[in-house]
This record gives sequence, C-alpha cells and structure tokens, in this order.
Amino acid sequence: MPDLEAGRWTVDPVHSEITFSVRHLMTTVRGSFPDFEGEVVIGEDPFDSTARAEIRMGSIDTRSAERDEHVRSADFLDVRRHPVMSFAGTGVERAKIGRRARTPRYHLHGDLTIRNVTRPVRLLTEFHGVGPDPWGGVRAGFTATASISRRDFGIEFNIPLQGDRVMLGDEIAIALEIQAVLAAADVPLDR
Repeated sequence: MPDLEAGRWTVDPVHSEITFSVRHLMTTVRGSFPDFEGEVVIGEDPFDSTARAEIRMGSIDTRSAERDEHVRSADFLDVRRHPVMSFAGTGVERAKIGRRARTPRYHLHGDLTIRNVTRPVRLLTEFHGVGPDPWGGVRAGFTATASISRRDFGIEFNIPLQGDRVMLGDEIAIALEIQAVLAAADVPLDR
C-alpha cells in the first residue's frame, strides 16, 4: 500500500457496499446491509494499520420484505437484542495468493461480532489505489472478501429436506467494496 497516506480514513457509505450470499435450496440468495459506518487507520508502517466497522443488522435487504423480517427475528440475527454487527481489525499481512494480480492483495485479520459472539476472520483485501476526488478530498479504494460459518455465531435455524439435505447452507460469503476518505480532508460524505 505504498501510495496510501498514514492517517484516519473514513468509510463513505454512499460509495461503499457490504453484501453477502448464502446457498438456499439449489441457488444462491444475495443481500446487503446498507446502514453501516467504519474507518481505516493507516499506520506509518502500513502493516500496523487497523480497521473497524459497525453494521446495523436491521438494515438487511434481500429484496424480499417477508424474508428480511424472518432474518431479523431470533431465528437468525435477533436484531431486537443484537442490533449491531461489528468488526475490529487486528493486523495486516501481505497475501501469499494472487501474487500476479493487477492489484496488491493483503489479509486483514480481525474479530467479527454477531449476536454477541466474537470469532476471528480473515478478509482477503485488494487495494485499488488512492487519488483526489472532485470535492477536494483524497479517496482510497478497497475490495475485501471472506467466508464465515453462520453456526460459529449461533445461527443454526434450518429446515430439513428429503434425505440429509437442508434448506440453507452454513457458509456465508461476504464481499465489501469500500471507498474511504482521508479524514484530514474536510469533505462531505453524502455526495
């Protein structure tokens, strides 16, 4: 991350996205969490950087109001008792995979908390560069992906099907598209 200036970078939620996908029967259902905030603190040594995020779980959107209500219930996210999912980065290292990729790849290690259960996760992160924006600020772009087990967070609801099959998969694929603004730049985040 040689071009990334040390300092606090605030995630711009208008130009960022947190999505997920899960197996449902024979296909994949996708959704997003549009209500979130976060920041990346880049150290003088970029490998000393940290990140944090808070996602309001009630904002889940799978394009089905009925399904979203069920996912908000105690069967899944239990948003009444646990309204926020959080991530706290604990370290960065160069990824050993994708060495010939056009963009540098890193592993961002951190702790993910869902339903008051905290587990370590590792995000494969790509840094897409940094540059000025039209509003006088400086922005950086990142993509990150990870997979988690919903059972690891106490989310075990399922419906058995014929044989040993179940309606929902355990693995949740997470994808983030993050645009962050250098906090020193006095730039509104709602454009």
